[in-house]
Amino acid sequence: MQRIQAQERSDWRDKAEKLGFIFHTMYGEPYWDETAYYSFTLEQVESGIEDPTAELYAMCLDVVDRAVGNEELLTKLAIPENMWGLITDSWQKKAPSLYGRFDLCYDGKRPAKMLEFNADTPTSLYESAYFQWLWLEDKIQDGTFSGNTDQFNSIQEKIIHRFADLFEPGSNIHFASCKDTEEDRQTVKYLEDCAAQSGHKPHFVYVEDIGVDRFGRFADTKDNVIQSLFKLYPWEDMVREEYAPHLPTCDVTFLEPAWKSVLSNKAFLPLIWQFNKGHPNLLPAAFEGDEGMDELGTGFVKKPIFSREGANVSIFKDGETLEEGEGEYGEEGYIYQSFEQLPRFEDNYTVIGSWLVGDEPAGMALREDEDLVTKDLSRFLPHIIVE
Repeated sequence: MQRIQAQERSDWRDKAEKLGFIFHTMYGEPYWDETAYYSFTLEQVESGIEDPTAELYAMCLDVVDRAVGNEELLTKLAIPENMWGLITDSWQKKAPSLYGRFDLCYDGKRPAKMLEFNADTPTSLYESAYFQWLWLEDKIQDGTFSGNTDQFNSIQEKIIHRFADLFEPGSNIHFASCKDTEEDRQTVKYLEDCAAQSGHKPHFVYVEDIGVDRFGRFADTKDNVIQSLFKLYPWEDMVREEYAPHLPTCDVTFLEPAWKSVLSNKAFLPLIWQFNKGHPNLLPAAFEGDEGMDELGTGFVKKPIFSREGANVSIFKDGETLEEGEGEYGEEGYIYQSFEQLPRFEDNYTVIGSWLVGDEPAGMALREDEDLVTKDLSRFLPHIIVE
């Protein structure tokens, strides 16, 4: 695993704008960064990232299976009681999942460690699935890389096939995101396009505009009944909306399904460690005050049960505070995870996002930052596989 300096494509900004990748620069700072790229061997990708991703997901599903119907575990997961039946029903019906993303600490040498699982509303999808693949194609075309240079990236292909597998041909599928985030809207637009390529009919509605008709069915602003809904909106917020009482009876196929709420909060980290202690791809984790706190060592990370983009995450080592994140999260409580420092390349700490589509590993994304905690403005860099 290497970080290699590179020449930018002269026209990449124009291409990004034309393709709808309008958040390539945020607040005057680069988000997409192709002044460097990461290089991996095939062995590093297959054994170091792809295989552990599949194994980690199997362990995650085991956590869901244990939690469903278990009031003690659901309470530890800070899941509201009014969601328990919804979660149980979706799990028992084997409600399908579209995708997810593990955040891994990996340096190409030691076993990858799972930092967390973005199970419900993972972003950075478009740049992972499409724009970094376009970068590779352009670099092959201009002679920078040989024609057999590859990338761990079948995300788009697998998502299109997944939509085809999940729904009858020509199905109406609604897509939703919030009104206040352009990044989420563009991510959803990309998924709409993937669904259309699968032969379906995508329809968009803002989360805030979803209504309920007199029969208790969800509907969009044109009074079209919502039968299937991809929502880039977390379940913990869905249950606080006005339409929440109708969630158990609205007969909507949700992507992601309600059972993903077991895995989309940090409280599942102590549980997966408890059920798989010593696994090489897991870090010790514990709830505050539990006996497991003794296993964390002298360095640990304090994480809110619910949070996004590194908000309110603090790092402590040898009695000192290395980083203390700000934000509005933490009301539901915190968990503690053993501190594993991200690998450092020059002045950058690098995290690997390992994608799943359905239950299959599908590709990866790399983000880097000068700080220890990856945040919403951390840069995205492309990667290649070399023999």
